[in-house]
Amino acid sequence: MTLSVRETLPHWDMTPVYPALDSPEFDHDLVAVRQAFDDVIALFDRLGIDRRDDQVMDDNTIATFDTVITSLNDVLERFATLRAYVYSFVATDSRNDQAQAALSLLMQDSVKLTQLSKRLTAWLGGLDVETLIQRSTIARDHAYLVRRAAEEARHLMSPAEEELAAELDVSGGIAWARLHQNLTSQILVPVERDGQMVELPMSQVRNLARDPDRAVRRHAHEAELAAWERAALPLAAALNSIKGQVLTLSRRRRWATPLDAALFDNGIDRATLDAMMNAAREFFPDFQRYLRTKARLLGVERLAWYDLFAPVGGGGRSWQFGDAETFIVTQFTRYSPRLGEFAARAFRERWIDAEPRAGKVGGAFCMSLRRDESRILVNHDSTADSMFTLAHELGHAYHNLNLAQHTMLNRDTPMTLAETASIFCETIVRNAALQDATRDETLEILEAFLSGACQVVVDITSRFLFETALFEQRAARDLSVSELCALMTDAQKRTYGDVLDEQTLHPFMWAVKGHYYSSGFSFYNYPYMFGLLFGLGLYAEYQRAPDEFQERYDDLLASTGLASPLELAARMGFDLHEPAFWRASLEVIRNDIDRFEALAEAS
Repeated sequence: MTLSVRETLPHWDMTPVYPALDSPEFDHDLVAVRQAFDDVIALFDRLGIDRRDDQVMDDNTIATFDTVITSLNDVLERFATLRAYVYSFVATDSRNDQAQAALSLLMQDSVKLTQLSKRLTAWLGGLDVETLIQRSTIARDHAYLVRRAAEEARHLMSPAEEELAAELDVSGGIAWARLHQNLTSQILVPVERDGQMVELPMSQVRNLARDPDRAVRRHAHEAELAAWERAALPLAAALNSIKGQVLTLSRRRRWATPLDAALFDNGIDRATLDAMMNAAREFFPDFQRYLRTKARLLGVERLAWYDLFAPVGGGGRSWQFGDAETFIVTQFTRYSPRLGEFAARAFRERWIDAEPRAGKVGGAFCMSLRRDESRILVNHDSTADSMFTLAHELGHAYHNLNLAQHTMLNRDTPMTLAETASIFCETIVRNAALQDATRDETLEILEAFLSGACQVVVDITSRFLFETALFEQRAARDLSVSELCALMTDAQKRTYGDVLDEQTLHPFMWAVKGHYYSSGFSFYNYPYMFGLLFGLGLYAEYQRAPDEFQERYDDLLASTGLASPLELAARMGFDLHEPAFWRASLEVIRNDIDRFEALAEAS
């Protein structure tokens, strides 16, 4: 069904899961899963799942492991569906008190889940895990998890301390993160539109960064900064509190830095991170060349921050939602009927919420709902870039489809690999859109990709530098709003160089990005660069040998919880420790910059 038939952009349909949030079916399952957590805790208590060194590897131990893993996978499956269902209401209307109350209950269960996970990790740390893997079929099926748990066990506090940390996180890091989400999703920004002052949700104001009128972009940028400044005090308190908590727990768990803990969580080592980041910095002059070219196309001497997403080219088609749906399904099908039918199913079964509106979170995401079913949130604005975002999120859903064959514990994918399918699917659609594009449309499509790539390589580096400096300074004391803004603008100057007007930078980007506001995932930035460059490397491999690629690729997606990124990359012929791999992916972007510059000079 296309947008010409629908009167509005689609909202996702959650009724296949439960009739409503206040339905007896939902209430029954909510009570049941909460009881299931208590039952698993009782099972852990009865079987002595906790830290015990030098345990005997006998038949009883093997049976205990099998029982525990089976029970944990079962409760995880049920809990994940409930949590996603409830969050679907919170994400689309943060003012929904009933959904917020249900989410608060489930967050208490997430504490129990964290505690169970830590107890299991501590218990596995005292086992001969290689013997366990040899003797238990379930352990062999979960071998990667078991070996990682044995390593992580060396970085656990005492069981009592881990239990307390998980309980306090609900009123600590999790609460501060919810404050950020709820506050920012409800901000209304006074902004001038058509000669009148109106109040718009922050997500809509930020979308005005793509308006063709520079005056509109400038006014929106200024109004946005003023709104962030008004909200800055509680957001700074949230950020300081979360980072302080992370620092304390990292130190108590004997991690040298929060970054070391994040690298372990993401399944990579410092050598991989350094190879990627160093290669990225080598290509900064190319991104700066792109930004200077864009400034010429916009007729300005130097870009302002509010010009970063300004459209160029254009004059072509408007990608209404129905048009984007048809194009995406067609191009996915050309790659593989399996991918095409999956995308068609997502549209047909109304997995997608596309309308920007008050109370809805900004940006875009995909969340696994149950088995092979996902839900996708976007804020569609009919640009080519918005279509590519939709293809990107459908890629995440396709990744979930491939993972669905495994247990919940084996679906746990590190952030570094979480963007693998999304980047690949986005690239399929973008390259297809370029094939029959006019010169102006080509400029527009290249611009959509390059502005995104610039964000993921250059701006992500600025966010990484900001978070590194934030942790260093927060170790001593809280930082003020002005200090946070200074750290952010300094990071932006160090990455963008002199191609941006320093008077128009975005000092409140630390308030914008919800990725900073997580006590469980620090450095929620560089994995996006990893994902982009790894995805581009995979697409290049597909172009080199298309007939051999699809089965290997689906197997890779199905295995992201079963092996490390280094091992999975090696299966595809990539060495992540070698800068040459990262340079080859960045070269793909450089070629598009060359093409963009040539088109600009020919105009």
